[in-house]
Amino acid sequence: MGTATEEFDGIVHQLASRELGQPDPVDQYKSEPLLKALKATGPELWIDTGDLELARSVWRTELTALTTNNTLANQVVQSGAMDDVIRSTVEKLKDAAGSLSREELILEIGFVINCHIALRLVEAFRVKVSVELHPSLARDIGKTLRYARRYYSVCPEYFIVKIPLTPEGYLSVRKLGREGIPINYTLGFSARQNYLAARLSNPDYVNVFLGRLNQVVADNGLGSGEMVGEKVTLSTQRELRQLRAVNPNARSRLIGASIRNGEQVAALAGLDVLTIPPKAMQDFVDSGRKPDSIKSQVENDPEPGVDLDQMWGAKCSALWEVNDSFRQGIDQLMGAPNLDEMTGEELTGFLESRDVHLFHRFTQAELDSMYDHGKIPKISAWPESVGLDDLMTQSALMSFRKDQDALDARIESFLN
Repeated sequence: MGTATEEFDGIVHQLASRELGQPDPVDQYKSEPLLKALKATGPELWIDTGDLELARSVWRTELTALTTNNTLANQVVQSGAMDDVIRSTVEKLKDAAGSLSREELILEIGFVINCHIALRLVEAFRVKVSVELHPSLARDIGKTLRYARRYYSVCPEYFIVKIPLTPEGYLSVRKLGREGIPINYTLGFSARQNYLAARLSNPDYVNVFLGRLNQVVADNGLGSGEMVGEKVTLSTQRELRQLRAVNPNARSRLIGASIRNGEQVAALAGLDVLTIPPKAMQDFVDSGRKPDSIKSQVENDPEPGVDLDQMWGAKCSALWEVNDSFRQGIDQLMGAPNLDEMTGEELTGFLESRDVHLFHRFTQAELDSMYDHGKIPKISAWPESVGLDDLMTQSALMSFRKDQDALDARIESFLN
């Protein structure tokens, strides 16, 4: 991005910010006994939507936060709900943009739009809202730091900044966490990814996108896919609890994400956090379960529906295992004298030299293929050297980029 003046940054900040009006009346929302029982097992319960009216229609007093992402933000923008904000922002920024390229201007307008989507939710519910960075920043430490700080400055009381899991993300989150900026380190798919995140970066939150894990196994003929994501999530929760038990400074808490149905909600009782799409929450509420049947499942170790005799099926075990070799490699990383000056490439190389192969060097052609294929990869097209967790993270990031491109295109239509 070109050098933006302090004056321009100030204008963007003003456009992205807004005074919060009165929240929705507390008595507008009711308690739900099944959610109350679920919450009693330990988790915070969040709702996964950027749509204000949809959130209002499903809100219950047991809910304490909301998550948005590039896909959900695009849905809001494509509905036309942000058109007036886009139009006003374009009008006020075009003359002030100076030497910014068209792409850079769209990035700034998108920043404003994302803030407004999140602030509408904050205004209504007065709860924390996760806001996600533009996917094009995922491999750039400098830009990740800059935009994370800018998001936080818009609403430090309520914004949690979502940063995608990349080598540069790990290093950025390490710096931002030390600044006190709350981070939701997103697009995680394995216990080992999140173990590294908790040790190296210590974010407030990490994720397992469990529904996608079940789907990738089923769609690729590796088994039924049942309980694969649940096993990974519960294993990750136990790893994080152990880290927190031995290190009083460890704060990373696990979010169970990409939940598809009420069965998965029940299977993850006791987790640190559940972020639940409205449809899955309603499925759980309508399941017929009794509140006294909801018990913590954290010590449960379900049998996954995956054929471990197949090559890619066998690789699934790396999703829920954190072996001694991996732990030793991370121990050595934490003792590296240049850790705080590392680039993403240096982090990747250091781990490879310790036989920790977590990051594949995807070519642009491979990334383009992911962009075209969608968030659930055809894994037979990939070499054995690629970790399934890394492949899923990159595919998810490319899927978000596709949705972000659609959002950017709508913004650009107002520039013509």
